[in-house]
Amino acid sequence: MIIDTHCHLDDKRYKEDLDEVIKRAGENGVKGFVIPGADINDLPRAKEIAYKYDNVYFAAGVHPYNLEEFDESILRDYLRDERCIAIGECGLDYFRMDKENAPLLKQKQKEIFKKQIELSFEYQKPLIVHIRDASKDSLDILKSYGEFKQLGILHCFNASEILLELANSGFYFGIGGVLTFKNAKKLVEILPQIPLDRIVLETDAPYLTPHPHRGERNEPYYTTFVAKKMAELLHISYEEICDITTDNAQRVFKEFLG
Repeated sequence: MIIDTHCHLDDKRYKEDLDEVIKRAGENGVKGFVIPGADINDLPRAKEIAYKYDNVYFAAGVHPYNLEEFDESILRDYLRDERCIAIGECGLDYFRMDKENAPLLKQKQKEIFKKQIELSFEYQKPLIVHIRDASKDSLDILKSYGEFKQLGILHCFNASEILLELANSGFYFGIGGVLTFKNAKKLVEILPQIPLDRIVLETDAPYLTPHPHRGERNEPYYTTFVAKKMAELLHISYEEICDITTDNAQRVFKEFLG
């Protein structure tokens, strides 16, 4: 069994064939799905999907690219919902930042990130964290809150070695299709340094489609290609990778314990 801990099934690219996508994943051993919240405007759709399928849950949060949409009262409404099992994806992303406005934008991202971290403590829900070109600032903020007893997942972390210490603070590391890319040297090198009991699988579907399907729309079934590549790199069986990552995901998202 595999749990895809990060798939945007609320994306419009699944509007016509979501039933088939869920079915195809299940036929290939993918039995659990978490829809991260990135855009507040997509939360109604995410909630609708979570109530339609027994093995789909959603998270409520605001991606750093969408910080202007942040509305704490709206997030709270969703965080009270029983199908909402996490906060995020939230975090810091300096990749496409306008240099002229960078200081102001960075400060705003940090403020919104901190608010969502505090919501995760208040609601005792795990945190899904997005980090891109902002490892040091993200690490400093997360460490300032101490140990995350309700756990969290670093979804996009640039394969940054300095973030590995967060494995000691309740965080897990989401590994997706990038692991299969020919230019994934950095992630391939860091993967063995991540404790096995801190790794979970994800797709970030419909983005970052793994080899051999690059160029196509990504979907949860493709976590199987990530798991196979991971098994190859770590010299353990595919079945063991599935068992380990599922056990890890179940520790983070207790709703999947069944």
